[in-house]
Amino acid sequence: MAKGFVCRGKGTMAVSLDEIRKAAERVAASHGLDVVDVEMTGSAKDRILRVALEKNAAGRAQLKAAAEAHAEGLPEKLLEGSLTVEQLSGVTHEDCAEFSRDFGVLLDVEDLVPGAAYTLEASSPGLDRKLSRPEEFERFAGCLVKVRTFEAVRNNRHWQGRLVAGSKTPSETGTITLDLAAMKQNSKSRKAGVNTVEIALGNIEQANLVPEI
Repeated sequence: MAKGFVCRGKGTMAVSLDEIRKAAERVAASHGLDVVDVEMTGSAKDRILRVALEKNAAGRAQLKAAAEAHAEGLPEKLLEGSLTVEQLSGVTHEDCAEFSRDFGVLLDVEDLVPGAAYTLEASSPGLDRKLSRPEEFERFAGCLVKVRTFEAVRNNRHWQGRLVAGSKTPSETGTITLDLAAMKQNSKSRKAGVNTVEIALGNIEQANLVPEI
């Protein structure tokens, strides 16, 4: 669910996504939300600031309890178990609208997006959400993912499989392990002749969940 707002920037300073994310996290926390991703796209004259949001841990726990109680109004896929609470962000149109209103004011007050007008969009991360931080790979252990690396691993930059939960976490090892048997592989993956592949976190250019519904 997304909500777009046209905002006006000021000045000529460069945009700092780190500062914008910190501000977004402050606003999101006040609404019971967590920030999943922040990105600025588009041309200089047609900029879009996108913020992906999900319910915080407490909100996800409430959603899980509601699903276990088979509460009305929840997605059927969640109730039948083919979609997990972790995969479902839980944010509503109202969540996005309220966050966008408050965050847009903060962006203007602190002049965090200087320059020409831009559009602010707040939405859920989607079922194919990005994974980037070690704790995200730990949280989604057991899920299907597709990964693109900066440098080739076994002559291949594109891998897909199931995240393996090992005795040590990605935070401890600095790597993730994929079970390749869980998904159909490309020709380069098959030629590698292995059932699992280990990829360094620092070598991951992009990683996304693969929906299983």
